[in-house]
Amino acid sequence: MVPAEAGHQGAAGAGAPAAPRRSLLSAGKGTALLAAGLGLLLLAVLTSLAVGAHQLTPAEVAASLWTEITGTGSTYADDVVASRVPRTVLGLIAGAALAVAGVIMQGLTRNPLADPGILGVNAGAAAAMVTGMAFFGLGATSANVWIALPGALLTVLVVYGLASGRRGSTPVRLVLAGTVISAVLMSFIQAIALTRPEVFTMYRFWAVGSLSGRTMEQAYDVLPFFLVGLAAALTTGRSLNALALGEEAAASLGLRPQATKITGALAAAVLCASATAAVGPIGFVGLAVPHIVRSFTGPDHRWLLVLSAVAGPALLLFADVAGRLVARPGEVLTGVITALLGAPLLILAVRRMRAVA
Repeated sequence: MVPAEAGHQGAAGAGAPAAPRRSLLSAGKGTALLAAGLGLLLLAVLTSLAVGAHQLTPAEVAASLWTEITGTGSTYADDVVASRVPRTVLGLIAGAALAVAGVIMQGLTRNPLADPGILGVNAGAAAAMVTGMAFFGLGATSANVWIALPGALLTVLVVYGLASGRRGSTPVRLVLAGTVISAVLMSFIQAIALTRPEVFTMYRFWAVGSLSGRTMEQAYDVLPFFLVGLAAALTTGRSLNALALGEEAAASLGLRPQATKITGALAAAVLCASATAAVGPIGFVGLAVPHIVRSFTGPDHRWLLVLSAVAGPALLLFADVAGRLVARPGEVLTGVITALLGAPLLILAVRRMRAVA
């Protein structure tokens, strides 16, 4: 989905991500960036399938994928690739979900430090998962979206209820309400985990976030919700551009700010819940990727959403591969590597944005 060139320029409001003083991204440059991003994503997918405790050549990966599709024959390389397909697919889903949710949260709150957890979405999904582990026998690697999704959505509704006044919610109220609810839910999680040793053991593994030990059934569970959330998120680009001008200015342009906030928050909640249920609350992707992409695209949310959906999974897959390499034959959990990789990339992106501002 390639955005049109025309659109409203999102000037940064109070607390907004700094918008360079330049025109919105041209269609030609946007298309070139998208092509480069897709190339990088393809490289990440091939690397994820080929690299690990047992190295495979690109030719072996291609042959094994063809065998997997046709169901003909089976070799050792085929078995290795088949074991890596689920984590690669879930890396694509979770990376895109977290990155796009981060773009929406930064746009809605006009806060450059916002990430998918700012409205308590991560905490709500995590609290629901811990409840499932403690009382319903849910395993640490189970992608039970039917528990995580209601937890995330209910948390968003509570946050909006607390943040809403006579004139509706404001960015400051949303951040404060999200912070309070997240703190309450994290206290609940800690109380359950510390009093239930078996839950603590499962939660400790799940809370860091990892792509290992996942199955295609888990990917199938979250895929419908991911696609619905992504489709809804991609429709908010033009509205987020207008909302960056301020709510009054956006309303004068015919936008309904509260409707945009609700649509965006629900889309982010569905995306974040899908990713969290599948791979755990992997951090830094939702914060770092929007800044990295924005350093190339500027403030146009239409391109920012699309390119973040490509860059997010690329970063997550490369982090997963790095985790396999640094501790072979074991591996470092993906959530640890995303923080190590994301931090310097975020710093470079912010410095680049200041240089062109």
